[in-house]
Amino acid sequence: MSLADRQAALVAALVAGGAPPPDFDATRVDAVREQLLRKRAGEVARAWPAVAASLGPSWYAAFRAWADGRPPQGSLRDGWDFARSQSTLDPSAAAELRLRDIHWSYDGRTPPRRRSRPARLARTLTMRFGKRSGRQGHDTPAEHDR
Repeated sequence: MSLADRQAALVAALVAGGAPPPDFDATRVDAVREQLLRKRAGEVARAWPAVAASLGPSWYAAFRAWADGRPPQGSLRDGWDFARSQSTLDPSAAAELRLRDIHWSYDGRTPPRRRSRPARLARTLTMRFGKRSGRQGHDTPAEHDR
């Protein structure tokens, strides 16, 4: 196994749920992986404070269960994907997710990007007044933005 292969295997073991490479102490690799998961959970909690607060003391356990074996995508994306994976969110966490959906475009596959001001306004109006805010039979601008 080449050095590059061993390095790739180590990275996979640390952040993507892979097996430790041969000749590596599995206990130490697991300890480092655990610390990286804690760091990742802290970064996501800073980016998504209402989502983290909504889970209280069980935040780390819930996030760890979700994140273990998933490669990190950055705290914004990780938090977004985690929040979307939850069957229920408390009102403040749901509001945090809605605000991100208003201000950012994220399809779950590609990096999030900021929406333009008109698109954000259209999404806000659509969320407040329902799917149709114009005349019957005409699409609202927000429906074209999706």
